[in-house]
Amino acid sequence: MLHHRLRAVTLRAVTTASGSVIIGPTSIAAGLYHSLALKDDGTVVAWGYDGQGQSSVPGGLTGVVQVAAGGEHSLAVKDDGTVVAWGDDGIGQSSVPGGLTGAVQVAGGRDHSLALKDDGTVVAWGYNSYDQSTVPGGLTDVVQVAGGRYHSLALKDDGTVVAWGNNSYDQSSVPAGLTDVVQVAGGRDHSLALKDDGTVVAWGYNSQGQSSVPAGLTDVVQVAGGSAHSLALKDDGTVVAWGDNGDGQSTVPAGLTDVVQVAGGWRHSLALKDDGTVVAWGSDGQGQSSVPGGLVAYVPA
Repeated sequence: MLHHRLRAVTLRAVTTASGSVIIGPTSIAAGLYHSLALKDDGTVVAWGYDGQGQSSVPGGLTGVVQVAAGGEHSLAVKDDGTVVAWGDDGIGQSSVPGGLTGAVQVAGGRDHSLALKDDGTVVAWGYNSYDQSTVPGGLTDVVQVAGGRYHSLALKDDGTVVAWGNNSYDQSSVPAGLTDVVQVAGGRDHSLALKDDGTVVAWGYNSQGQSSVPAGLTDVVQVAGGSAHSLALKDDGTVVAWGDNGDGQSTVPAGLTDVVQVAGGWRHSLALKDDGTVVAWGSDGQGQSSVPGGLVAYVPA
């Protein structure tokens, strides 16, 4: 079983106003037009657009403990601390740096990739026109990374956030005084932070209301960013979404409960339930919201 092989894959207890929960390694991920799910046996399932090979999981890939999606590329961390990437590599986003080991988490931007190492440092590669792959000098003590379209985010173990890359919409301008953060997420041009009191802070582009956190939103245990929409998982297993809803990506399916993880794609959304089933909604023009029949994904402990 996968949980017997887990390394230190950002398994952290998060205390909220109503109790203690665990945010584990990401078992689902959404890119521009494709989706990924990690299975309990350490294999990966992908569906949706495959024009760049992003949904063609490499043959023989096993021992995976976490997945992430970029725009048109995919990433996986293996239980030996190595990283595998596939899909679009036009700007080097799928060319994992030689000798990269000790990885405990990966994240994808539109055309760049990030890896968190077990020593708390960050490695980035791929598109760098906005310095999104230029990790700030001296950045250490990182416990989680996230990628936006052309910006990057790092959460430090003291609860502060560091952001770099494109800042055209202030998506890399971390709000002054932001502390006590337990998780971060990146949207296309906006950023999200979950605080240890279960509240959410968002900043950056807000043309569709994606950075306007719903009033009174509390008891959140995970956040995710899509292109111009945002998602929050509450500790009662329900999901709240806001922002762009042009393809129904912010219309949470009625009756959706028992959710343990959420992910946001370009214009679609994913939810992992506690029985391992995956629910998807929003745009499905490339099959990104058509979950393969019979799929049971890994549910973090």
